[in-house]
Amino acid sequence: MDVLLVDGYNMIGAWEELQALKETDLEQARLLLIDKMAEYQAYRRRKVLVVFDAYEVRGLENKQQQYKVEVIFTKENETADQCIERLVKEFKNVRTKVFVATSDYTEQRTIFAQGAFRISARELDIELKNIEREIEMDIKEHQQKKVKSKIPLDDTVLQVFEKWRRGNK
Repeated sequence: MDVLLVDGYNMIGAWEELQALKETDLEQARLLLIDKMAEYQAYRRRKVLVVFDAYEVRGLENKQQQYKVEVIFTKENETADQCIERLVKEFKNVRTKVFVATSDYTEQRTIFAQGAFRISARELDIELKNIEREIEMDIKEHQQKKVKSKIPLDDTVLQVFEKWRRGNK
């Protein structure tokens, strides 16, 4: 399974919707990002880990699971970039492609050197919007499909059966 490592605060700072929300409620911005990443994970079938920088916070690394997305707050004196670099080394192997979502140029060069692929904040935002459109189209297509009977019946007979099914005579 492919893996996507997301620099959480980098995305929040780069996406207009999250940036605006961050000004009033940072926790809500984080939760919205995680929600979007859960949708991405479900649709793209790619394991997602969102890493938040807790560099100034004392304590150990904190891992949580939300909507099957792993959320990591880095340990004391570790930046999100350092954590992501460590995770790339852990996940990278012959069968696993590792993608890193960040717009930090220095970090992009570092992860390239480790054999990971990069996705900029802008590219990930566009991909999420495309996923939302694909989901809407899938829903519309599903709603428009008629349940096909194995026996060809005309609409009048189908309406009678539907009335019976609903208990109307």
